Amino acid sequence: MEKLDLDKNESEFLDETISFWQKHGLLDEATAKNLQNSYSVKGFDWKRLAQYSFWVALFCGLIAIASLIIDDKVLNWLKQLYNTPDILISLFSGVLAAFLFLRGRRLKKTSPQKVFSNEAVIFLGILFTANCIAYLGKTFDNGSGHYSLLFLLSVFVYGFIAYKLNSHLIWLFALISLGSWFGTETGYQTDWRHYFLGMNYPLRFVVFGAVLVAFCFVLRKKKWLEYFREFTYIVGMAYLFCSLWLLSIFGNFGTINDWLHVKQITLFYWALISIAASVAFTFYGLKKKDEVAREFGITFLLINIYTRYTEYLWDNINKTLFFAILGLSFWLIGRKAEKIWNLDSLKAKTE
Repeated sequence: MEKLDLDKNESEFLDETISFWQKHGLLDEATAKNLQNSYSVKGFDWKRLAQYSFWVALFCGLIAIASLIIDDKVLNWLKQLYNTPDILISLFSGVLAAFLFLRGRRLKKTSPQKVFSNEAVIFLGILFTANCIAYLGKTFDNGSGHYSLLFLLSVFVYGFIAYKLNSHLIWLFALISLGSWFGTETGYQTDWRHYFLGMNYPLRFVVFGAVLVAFCFVLRKKKWLEYFREFTYIVGMAYLFCSLWLLSIFGNFGTINDWLHVKQITLFYWALISIAASVAFTFYGLKKKDEVAREFGITFLLINIYTRYTEYLWDNINKTLFFAILGLSFWLIGRKAEKIWNLDSLKAKTE
């Protein structure tokens, strides 16, 4: 008989539950034994190890490249290549990126089980695409400083490749490029002053995140966005809530010096807006069974509460008492979360 693989905590929880039911006469001994034989503790999480290993490998590769570049022999060789035209470097990077994307696509078809190694190849393609666009910008640079156009170009390039390869990873970089374009373009349009239409950067990205989330709702029935909709929704929510959180701390001030001259309590209205948004999305997520809205709402509601706790009490309460209250609150949240998780696990197993 095929058994259900559970981690250690899930297995212990079910053992205790079955023993409790048997003790109180809700299960007979034979049924209890059959239930206990229907699952087993799974072994080492090799999938997670593979994921972390590829992340470390990519990180080590970047360090190796950086170490190679600062080597004297390599530096002398690079000096000889100093006069290499930017357009050639751009073309070489573009060709290499195309090869890596095609290679990644083929690996997905021939070895779909190698999820992380395939994504690593795609990630290298993304890096070389960025290098291609950067040197293309240097080739046609006229000194205007309007480099936000390069980010806009990246949006279309990454978006097209992501659509063709059905890659969430590439789509993520398209959305990051979109946010980078928005930030740099608004800066360029104001000659890099602190405000754009009266908004500092956190407030601008609140608007940006809200538009991206609204975009997902408006086009939720469009088939061409179906594969990327939830992922876009998550990134839009991340833009929105991170910006709201920053806004609740810094307000609509353009510089740190301006912010340092006011008391944090005077920015309470921005904190109320951030908390209200968290509560609203939490209730919406619970009502509509929208897990993304619910998780972002609950997470940033807690972040906002603890941020306010730190802002308002750090200088006004004994540090021992400060951390004691903080630790106790996290312990209570942990107990409540554990209880909910156990109930959800039990419900899932009995359905």
